[in-house]
Amino acid sequence: MSATHARGFLRRYVFSTDHKVIGIQYLVTALVMAVVGSALAVLIRTQLAWPARQVVSPETYLSLVTMHGTIMVFFVISMGLVSGFGNFLIPLQIGARDMAYPFLNALSYWVVVPACLLMVASFLVEGGAAAAGWTSYPPLSALQDAVPGSGAGQTLWLLGMALFIVSFTMGSLNFLTTILNLRTRGLSMMRLPLVVWTFLISAILGILAFPPLTAAAVMLLLDRHGGTSFFLPSGLVLGDRLLPHAGGTPLLFQHLFWFLGHPEVYVLVLPALGIAFEVLAAFARRPPFGYRISVYSLLVIAVLSMVVWGHHMFTSGMNPYLGEYFSVVTVLITVPFAVVGLNLIASLWRARIRLTAAMLFAIGVISAIGTGGLGGLYLGTATADIHFHDSAFVVGHFHFTIAMTTLFGGFAGVYFWFPKMFGRRMDETLGKLHFALTFPPFFGVFLLMHYQGLGGLLRRTYDPTLYTYNEAARGLNPAITWLAFAVTAAQLLFIVHFAWSAIRGERVADSNPWQAAGLEWSAPSPAPHGNWPEEPPAAHRGPYEYGVADGVTGARDYVLQSEASAS
Repeated sequence: MSATHARGFLRRYVFSTDHKVIGIQYLVTALVMAVVGSALAVLIRTQLAWPARQVVSPETYLSLVTMHGTIMVFFVISMGLVSGFGNFLIPLQIGARDMAYPFLNALSYWVVVPACLLMVASFLVEGGAAAAGWTSYPPLSALQDAVPGSGAGQTLWLLGMALFIVSFTMGSLNFLTTILNLRTRGLSMMRLPLVVWTFLISAILGILAFPPLTAAAVMLLLDRHGGTSFFLPSGLVLGDRLLPHAGGTPLLFQHLFWFLGHPEVYVLVLPALGIAFEVLAAFARRPPFGYRISVYSLLVIAVLSMVVWGHHMFTSGMNPYLGEYFSVVTVLITVPFAVVGLNLIASLWRARIRLTAAMLFAIGVISAIGTGGLGGLYLGTATADIHFHDSAFVVGHFHFTIAMTTLFGGFAGVYFWFPKMFGRRMDETLGKLHFALTFPPFFGVFLLMHYQGLGGLLRRTYDPTLYTYNEAARGLNPAITWLAFAVTAAQLLFIVHFAWSAIRGERVADSNPWQAAGLEWSAPSPAPHGNWPEEPPAAHRGPYEYGVADGVTGARDYVLQSEASAS
């Protein structure tokens, strides 16, 4: 396929079937949605820090909490980290021209765009956006008159989520088919980069776990508009009116939601760890420690992630024996996770570290996942979780594990693969400044939330001053809010830096500015349509050949995966 393949502007940059363009479209769209989600977080933190000023109304506050969580989890992290980097990297790293189904790939993006618009538009309808939490538990989400956000806003939320699920499922099928069937010559499964393994596992988890949430969304729409009672029990009273519903249970929705919700954690976190492995290898100038055991651990994590969803429901009246099972398997999943974390740390042992911006964020991933995982030990055990459930401790843990780990992985990936995306490089000084302005306040915000949770501060509370017992814990709110403002301001620097570098950044002199070893670095920067002007390269070795002297490299300390052995 020629790099000069003739295409018009719309076909090339808007309605493209080129996986690289689609990947960048996902990344840019996720960046736009991140601005929306961050603005909601600023309003939430302002209200919590100075509740007497009543920055927003109680009804609006519930909508802010709901939409912030929904947008950041699904429309920022899922879209940017999984769909964005997955689309851009997979064909390049496996030596393929494109995804297995290019049209389906383009369709997956143009299905998620209206989903984004529906989510944003929900703020403009009567009653405001959805207000039942990002988990949308019934009965708040099932009864149209429960709270103002339970009306049209909740319906738009469900429609937006339905479109997102369709998009993510199409992408997952494409990822799975591409990785299994389009690998280049010589690229066995055990020669795949670790980040491709994480995309493969994320795709499998998405295909298995999203259908239950799809079913839950359909049943919830029927409860709202069709008069059914899948999630609504008898005896519900709304105002002074006894509702006619009978036979349902809200717990059914919780099971269906968390059957997706917990695997979704690993759908998001594992690609961030995969990116960290790639960046660490390139800038530590040595292969990742324990490649095979890392692959096996990732597979074990994937299997166990499908059977631990109930630890989100310890306070639901669960049978203690069932709770014991979920506690045991939840703690058990920490074993393979700890192996992956230790392998990340061991990859730095006796390394020749180059502290680029990408490397700093990759090291930040290790710190975030370690801290977040430690908090997870408490929340995964029924006896501790019953005390901490619905407290700020959960918010701190969740954001360490999901927000900080995945966003730092995303930043590391942007700084690392930016030359391959645009043929230009981001400024290293500004990148390091971005890290310096982001890491300390980010870490401080969510570490302090753990202390608030220990002090009994509840989450989702519009005015924490209503309770006297949490006076010491809520005293941290102004400090946390100022730190959150600092984090947000630092991301404005990144957005400007990203846009400026894409247009006016320094052009890279060759296809491999980082002297990395993966197949993607044998393609031009930026890679043309079809990725390689000639035939795609074959894989003659693993993706992490650093510090290897076999007569191929000369003075170099790495061997490209596409380079044949001198012998």
